[in-house]
Amino acid sequence: MRAYGYPCAKSQAPFERREFDVAKPGPEEAVVRVAGCGLCHTDISFAHGDVQPRHAFPLTLGHEISGVVEIAGERFRHLQGKKVIVPAVMPCGACVMCKAGFDGSCRKQFMPGNDGDGGFASHLTVPAQHLCVLPDTLAGYELAELSVIADAVTTPYQSIVRSNLKPGEVAIVIGTGGIGTYGVQIAKAFGAHVVAVDINDEKLTALRDYGASVTFNCAGKDAGQSKKAIREMVKQAGLPDFGWKIFEMSGTAAGQELAFNLIPPAGTMAVVGFTMDIPKVRLSNLMALDATCFGNWGCSPRHYPAVVDLVLSGKITLKPFIQRHPLTEINALFELAHRGQLTRRAILVP
Repeated sequence: MRAYGYPCAKSQAPFERREFDVAKPGPEEAVVRVAGCGLCHTDISFAHGDVQPRHAFPLTLGHEISGVVEIAGERFRHLQGKKVIVPAVMPCGACVMCKAGFDGSCRKQFMPGNDGDGGFASHLTVPAQHLCVLPDTLAGYELAELSVIADAVTTPYQSIVRSNLKPGEVAIVIGTGGIGTYGVQIAKAFGAHVVAVDINDEKLTALRDYGASVTFNCAGKDAGQSKKAIREMVKQAGLPDFGWKIFEMSGTAAGQELAFNLIPPAGTMAVVGFTMDIPKVRLSNLMALDATCFGNWGCSPRHYPAVVDLVLSGKITLKPFIQRHPLTEINALFELAHRGQLTRRAILVP
């Protein structure tokens, strides 16, 4: 089988189309024909040298992938012809950490576009055991459109599950971009009163129709000013001033500092977005407030079926926040994304 991809020869280099032969998959592998691959901030960081992928360049990036299983190894022949989501983080399932329930930290995990070639291609080969099989009917979605489930939707889902968010609690989502858009919707689906925080009024206005009970624009305000304003908004809504679940999804030092400053007594903060910048925080606040802070790396494949159900049932909406583009436009799209000029999650379609 002949296929093609757009590898990056090195960081800060343009993507160039390359044709290759698809090798026969091993007994535990599958070859997936890509329907669509979402463009994530992590891809931008890899491509521009801000973060180094674990696999050396040249490398085909892309980890938000949906497609159809073209060929599968003997153990997974039943998957051939199935529509699937390729999890962005695939643990080995056999090591000590996986068996202990820490599959997100598996040292043998495979992340497309990081540990090996990813989804900005017509085909890719991946471990087959964790592929999430989709139903035949996709509730009005095209298969390519569901690619963002692989990271943008599942990653905030896992953080919300891990926070033990309960109906009636206050959930604060800081950063309503690629993952925060869905963090707001998921928190609402869990029954929370959701406060959405960003520096973009357009994004915040849109989310009032998709789960945000309260919105706050923190542009031009320091963490102390924003904290005071948000606390007052929560108070006026008659909501509790303790036990908040705070999800930092902006991936900025300013966002992380605000999130940490917002932690109330018995609160929980999840670090979901990533930045190389170092925020200035006083860790002793966690002790004084009897609070919790945790980090979230991707999403365990075991959560994927529940997320698919939320999307296909309409409790999470994708279409207003995504836009499909031909894969041939990859270089222009990466440049626009790097400048922050994409208003919707780009899905690249071979």
